Amino acid sequence: MIVRPRPTLLTVLFALRGSVLPRVAPIVVGLTAFSVLVVAAEQRWPSVFPITAGVGPFTLIGLALSIFLSFRNNACYDRWWEARKAWGTLILETRSLSRTFPAVLPGAEHLETRRICLLRVVAFASALHAGLRGADETKAASLWLTKSDGALLVDRPSPADAILALLLADLSRAYRAGSITDVLFAMLERRVAELSAIHTTCERIRHTPVPFAYTLLVYRTAWLYCLFLPVGLSGSLGWATPLAVALVSYTFFGLDALGDELEEPFGREQNDLPMDAMLRTVERTVLDAVGGPLPPPLEADHYWLR
Repeated sequence: MIVRPRPTLLTVLFALRGSVLPRVAPIVVGLTAFSVLVVAAEQRWPSVFPITAGVGPFTLIGLALSIFLSFRNNACYDRWWEARKAWGTLILETRSLSRTFPAVLPGAEHLETRRICLLRVVAFASALHAGLRGADETKAASLWLTKSDGALLVDRPSPADAILALLLADLSRAYRAGSITDVLFAMLERRVAELSAIHTTCERIRHTPVPFAYTLLVYRTAWLYCLFLPVGLSGSLGWATPLAVALVSYTFFGLDALGDELEEPFGREQNDLPMDAMLRTVERTVLDAVGGPLPPPLEADHYWLR
């Protein structure tokens, strides 16, 4: 995610970090070059272009295309924002459990139980992080588990869910041993259920993309619109037509590229969520609760917070 101060005029004109311009530049350059050829051909052979369509039809079509692009980008942003809220809730639950476990399991005799339970929380977050980014969930979670517990995750369909099962088993043992009451067990079980809900929400977002028909329709219409645009504008704008085509194509294809980034919020693009930084927040919260050494928080690298 790009984190930078309010842009100045120079920043707006020349900033590339976080911009979609590098992605759409080949398309914009190609369409601009095509419009130069159209204008040159019209001025060289005017009889080939006896009638110009004018800007009227293109204004109407452009308005419809803009509305549809706005609809798709709103849908993609909703996915991005829902994913951010899910990880915000994960951080909230981690902080809550880091306060709750020492309160409901006080004393030195429960020190190891508190430590194991809290490390399972960060192991769950690590597995979720790895799964959402296509990495090895078991390997990521095993860094926070004992060797025997890590072996239990091998070949499991969902290592993150298996970690929650281990956490619930720990709480059940504490309840049967009389360390916590039935009311406290029910409260902690709801916390585990909330972690499972976060897991399900993130998986739903990752595995349910925006319908391909939306993307195909926008992309196809934008290409046709920008290809025919110089034909309609060259008669009235002349050599200013390539500039108009460059601005329109940058806007339309830039919005389409931005929608692609927001559609998959767990990816590694510059405008995706800072998953590494949020996972580090979970790690620091748990390590602070168990008395471990704290890794430094992740900072933005040239305005890019990963």
